[in-house]
Amino acid sequence: MAKTESTMLPLGTPAPDFKLPDTVSGKDISLEDVAGDRGTLVMFICNHCPFVKHVLDELVRLGRDYPGQGIGVVAISSNDVTGYPQDRPERMADLARDMGFAFPYLYDESQNTARAYDAACTPDFFVFDADRKLVYRGQLDDSRPGNGIEVTGKDLRAALDALVEGQPVAKEQKPSIGCNIKWKG
Repeated sequence: MAKTESTMLPLGTPAPDFKLPDTVSGKDISLEDVAGDRGTLVMFICNHCPFVKHVLDELVRLGRDYPGQGIGVVAISSNDVTGYPQDRPERMADLARDMGFAFPYLYDESQNTARAYDAACTPDFFVFDADRKLVYRGQLDDSRPGNGIEVTGKDLRAALDALVEGQPVAKEQKPSIGCNIKWKG
């Protein structure tokens, strides 16, 4: 598993729009469809990455904790499924159902959405405010597979909590680390 850091898109960047198929419902979902009144969390994840598997329960908790507080939540997989068949849309739908995702899990077959967000790894997190300007990009917390640190989501939760409370999000942010997005050859 190659460790790749997120690219740390500049704060203030407008949220790139998207319209992608939801692997569970089959419906096309746009940024407008998932955006929350107070903010929106866009997560780039996949099924097979050990870094994602390590934090999956916390991602499910985030998806349950914040929508009722005005935060929209969506997950996107952009991996090339030719070399990584476990990331195919039907397997994504299975994972979403098995884990009880309370948010859409979208498939970015063209990889254009990942490129628009400058996503680099899984998991990669982007938080936008009510005006859809980037206020957080970076890690969930300090936990990594095998490092013995408990998964709490503290860094990402601090950013989301600040939005909910109408407070500024801390500017000091650490990049996420995970498997690189599997780009098409």
